[in-house]
Amino acid sequence: MADPRSREIICDAGDLPPDAAAVEALARLQLGARRAGMEVRLSRVTPEMRHLLAFCGLSDVLGVEPERQPEERENRLGLEEERHLGDPPA
Repeated sequence: MADPRSREIICDAGDLPPDAAAVEALARLQLGARRAGMEVRLSRVTPEMRHLLAFCGLSDVLGVEPERQPEERENRLGLEEERHLGDPPA
């Protein structure tokens, strides 16, 4: 599970049910790992579990990156033209 030289434990969370019992188990696992000088990182986190961990405030604690949703008017290049309504088109 963990490389002896590594201080990180990768936990496959893909098959965990998104419920309070799983969140509690992950939090306890992280607490025990930190007491031993290690860190738990989750892999294969389902969207439901990701949302539940975010709701519980544990996303950062368990190393889960939040899903980024593009803004409503964000274009593919990441650029938005900003102008005033009175400006004539170029």
